Amino acid sequence: MFKCHLNITKCHVRFTLLVTIAAGAGVVTMGAGASPLAALQEEEEVDPVAVLVERLTLDEYKATLKGLTQFGDRRQGTQRNRDAVDWIEAWLQDAGCTNTERVHYVYAPVRFADPPRRAPTPAQAPARRPAARQQSEDLTTPTGGLVGRRGRGSGGSTIFGYRGRTGVNRGLMAQPDERIRELNREEPVDGDRSQVYCTKVGTTRPDEMYILGAHMDGHGVNEAVDDDGSGTALVMELARIFSSPDVETERSIRFVLWNNEETGLNGARAYVEQRQELQGVEDPPGSGQYPEPRWLGMIQHDMMLWDHGAPGPDGQVSRDQRPEADVNIEFQWNSEMVDESMNLAFHFKFANARYATDYPATVGPHMTNTDSTPFMNLVAAISLRENERGAQVGAGWNPNWHQPTDVWTTYSDDDFRLGLNAAQTTLAAIAQLAGASVGR
Repeated sequence: MFKCHLNITKCHVRFTLLVTIAAGAGVVTMGAGASPLAALQEEEEVDPVAVLVERLTLDEYKATLKGLTQFGDRRQGTQRNRDAVDWIEAWLQDAGCTNTERVHYVYAPVRFADPPRRAPTPAQAPARRPAARQQSEDLTTPTGGLVGRRGRGSGGSTIFGYRGRTGVNRGLMAQPDERIRELNREEPVDGDRSQVYCTKVGTTRPDEMYILGAHMDGHGVNEAVDDDGSGTALVMELARIFSSPDVETERSIRFVLWNNEETGLNGARAYVEQRQELQGVEDPPGSGQYPEPRWLGMIQHDMMLWDHGAPGPDGQVSRDQRPEADVNIEFQWNSEMVDESMNLAFHFKFANARYATDYPATVGPHMTNTDSTPFMNLVAAISLRENERGAQVGAGWNPNWHQPTDVWTTYSDDDFRLGLNAAQTTLAAIAQLAGASVGR
């Protein structure tokens, strides 16, 4: 018997043809009034995960992501950031995820003045380095990436191929688009912050929850399309699909759009500090309501679009998505929950293999510098990315990272489709884990 996967309508048609042909040959007899759809449901139950994955479309993913670009880079501590948080909250409510809430916290980093420095005495001056070492440093970019030669070191991004330039653009005039410059003119101010989330409440296990996250703030005087509008739009689209009136899940799912990721994961850390001890507490007692269900897993989405390969000898990266592009699923090998996190990562890989339409998934053990980090010693935690964070993103595989080029016009549908495949992967995996069903 053939299998139905993504296109239920085509599957129905194909089954109808098979039934008609078989009946003509005297193999199948259907009673008067029997429908091919009833026979299909009797022969093979419709897969609810496939139904949900089919509801993800490239056009809707792009439309949500495009909406985020109206706020520029959404840098924390600015009006554009606050406006973006308000817009995300309204969007979630309109999409049916109406029980929105916020986490409030204060961002007030301690800053230390640089101590005065004295010029070293001749006895304190470092010895002259060998000529070969000096040549290597001459080839480094202003932001530290090696260009035009292979890196050397103990591991990670220092040894895998050529390196490109990385860094953070802070110069307003580095952005050539006047409209985008004006969106990003305001500088951040320390103080009160908020981030929004909403929850799909489980029907039979509302006290257990998977957290799906992405950070909505960015920087670099751009539109923060890839970092991390791509992950934010992904989580918002999943909130829309799971919030459909005909969808139920046995366990709860929370959709969180972190703030202050770029300043050191401050929003995610505030969430953990404020809500960790509330897990599984019924409030009010006997109500069947759990404001903070017990965490079963935390899945972060951070930079989903650009997998164009490694820099060449000149430090440049191809303009085209590479044929080998994939969704990177990471866990942290030395976390206290490494076994649980690794199992979760491979569950996502298997979901990708069954339900994603264009790009495969790979699993790696280095999850760093993203909002799943504060969770990794408390619960199974993974992140989905376009590239492996340490050996690839950190080596300059994405030349738009924190740069003025992280704008809408930089990306093609091949890029956006990689983000869509990451969304398919997470939707399928969480639908299975949370026990999703679709009403008929």
